[in-house]
Amino acid sequence: MADQQDPVFQIQRVYLKEASLEQPNSPAILLEQEQPTVDIQLGVEAGQAADGIYEVCVTATVTTKLKDKTVFL
Repeated sequence: MADQQDPVFQIQRVYLKEASLEQPNSPAILLEQEQPTVDIQLGVEAGQAADGIYEVCVTATVTTKLKDKTVFL
């Protein structure tokens, strides 16, 4: 085991696959002075795109609310 080598990988590309922003209660909610609550959900999926090539998708959903009203989603 003296000659054991660690696996090697290299990031080839980084890209934005999809983006979405919703502000359903704007502009009125932006005048509020309270501190909003923030909920962050993260997900990771990986799959083989071709022989020796893998795609890893990182998904983030950030929801910001004031009381029961959404500021950003």
